[in-house]
Amino acid sequence: MSPAAWRSLLFVPGDDERKLASAAQAGADAVVVDLEDGVAPARKDAARALLGSALPPGALVRVNGFESGLLETDLEAVRDVGVGGLVLPKASPEAAEMLASQGLPVVAIAETADGVRRAFEIACVPRVVALLLGAVDLGAQLGLAPLGAGDELLYARSKLVVDSVAAGIRPPFDSVHLALDDSEGLEQACRRARALGLRGKACIHPEQVEVVNRAFGPDEEELAWARRVLAEHEGGVSRVGGEMVDKPVVERARSILGEAQ
Repeated sequence: MSPAAWRSLLFVPGDDERKLASAAQAGADAVVVDLEDGVAPARKDAARALLGSALPPGALVRVNGFESGLLETDLEAVRDVGVGGLVLPKASPEAAEMLASQGLPVVAIAETADGVRRAFEIACVPRVVALLLGAVDLGAQLGLAPLGAGDELLYARSKLVVDSVAAGIRPPFDSVHLALDDSEGLEQACRRARALGLRGKACIHPEQVEVVNRAFGPDEEELAWARRVLAEHEGGVSRVGGEMVDKPVVERARSILGEAQ
């Protein structure tokens, strides 16, 4: 599947062979093997060693950050194991350029104030295929308090959407949903993120994948609306079901049907 069509990114600790095998069967659009936050410092070498024997087919790898002192070792470990791409934590344009030089697709996590501020520059780096909002780290740095609908992150989400479109890459991925036994809340969060222009979400448990994949697609009401617009629009500006329809509305209808496919 092309990165442009990914909806779910399932993160899995890179030092757990059982979880790596399970992740490959979870139905995620892309699996991200984590060498960073999901692995304790004493287990980093064990996680790197597993890349050669337990890497899910086509999986991405989240390496340790540019400032960690561990990035070069991570890149050496992934060089010959056939990874599908790299995920960059605490992204900056400089770090993104370093990863891009490896010749692999890069998903860049905007999880610092500077990363959000410079998101357009990051998105313009060749081989960066998507931005991902890292809300936990960003919220801690900015001193944000959770609000019911996630409004504390409205600016960050909207900025990543604008910067991604302006840079000509796919829409960004939303941050993880930390509550594991909350499928209803997860779906609501996905629908809200999609309404804001995001087109995917990071997952931290296999059971989140199905909800994310479903919620980031158009529902039956949207599909019916899109089909009606394309069937009844007469060109120029016309009226369909009491709604004024012109070229941008037609393009939106086509986009919705394209997502469904």
